[in-house]
Amino acid sequence: MAIYNLGSVNIDHFYTLPHFPKPGETLHASDHALGLGGKGTNQSVAAAKAGAQVFHIGAIGKDDDWVRERMNSYGVDTTYVHDVAGVTGHAIINVDAAGENTIVLQPGVNVKQDAEAVLDAIDNAQEGDTLLLQNETNLQDHAARFALVKKMRVIYSAAPFDVTAVTNVISDVSILVMNSVEAAQLTSALGVTLDKLPVPQLIVTLGSKGAMWRSNETGEVIEVSVPKVTPVDTTAAGDTFIGYVAAGLDEGLTIKDAMEWASQAAALKVTRKGTADAIPTADEVAAFSA
Repeated sequence: MAIYNLGSVNIDHFYTLPHFPKPGETLHASDHALGLGGKGTNQSVAAAKAGAQVFHIGAIGKDDDWVRERMNSYGVDTTYVHDVAGVTGHAIINVDAAGENTIVLQPGVNVKQDAEAVLDAIDNAQEGDTLLLQNETNLQDHAARFALVKKMRVIYSAAPFDVTAVTNVISDVSILVMNSVEAAQLTSALGVTLDKLPVPQLIVTLGSKGAMWRSNETGEVIEVSVPKVTPVDTTAAGDTFIGYVAAGLDEGLTIKDAMEWASQAAALKVTRKGTADAIPTADEVAAFSA
């Protein structure tokens, strides 16, 4: 089995601040770091570090070969990451003293995915493989429809939240993933409760309170907790969780076991600064859990 991920590739700039700036306020950052990120890349790296075979489908600028090399070093197959005229997406990530973050995104070539290239990549997938999607690229609905033709599992993160993007893709999604804020935004926009969303399964991540899975086909609900840790940087915690859930399901774990494994991985991630580079491996998660 394998995981295909139509996802963003970003270069992350991290700034450590005493607090988030107020309007008109200028702050000195105590630290700056450069790293690999993007919701898509984070999820691909998480799934690969969990032990899954992962093919990333994406785009980078022509002068950023180091990004592809870094992804490869974490076990992500970048056969379908194409050089595109323009700049690699990037993010400015401010992290405060409590480990919380605010993020400003510049999408760059993430939103210049080529439809034919995306379909060519997915056409190599097998029945039962997984397609991961988020809202930091174009062509999510295009990819999801074709993935269902291939009888793949489609896991879609409704982030960054955009109600139009969600409504365009939701009918072709197997598992919809949202945090509690996104879930509230979506149900409010559509005027329905979670159990009435037109999707077979959904996961709502709840930060330090864990996560909830619901089957809208049977009404079954599963809740998992998360270990208590002292957070250093919460960036990419949700992506770590999703990548590990996808890897767990790909390995044949039950949804409950996959979510419990993913919760351990996400908890360990928030004790580290960084995004993709800081996501733990399966061995590190096992040691942490023990």
